[in-house]
Amino acid sequence: MMTEIEQSLLNALLALERAVAEMATAHPKPNLLPLFEQIDDLTGRLPSQTEPALLHYLHKRSYEKARLYLQGRDAENQAGKCRHV
Repeated sequence: MMTEIEQSLLNALLALERAVAEMATAHPKPNLLPLFEQIDDLTGRLPSQTEPALLHYLHKRSYEKARLYLQGRDAENQAGKCRHV
């Protein structure tokens, strides 16, 4: 079960994904900075007992991996250059 902060993080990650997908056709281009700031703020509010894999994804700005993790789809994540899935 997701915490309120994790649900907010998932919502912010999905909003970022939608905004990025619309970049090619959007006029004017969306300002992504508030979304990044929101994600950073929520990441900082996660409790110390948060799953280390999720913290790793967020601190490395692997937002797609963090989204998949929060959606219960971590098995779909591929190992990164840091050798961490």
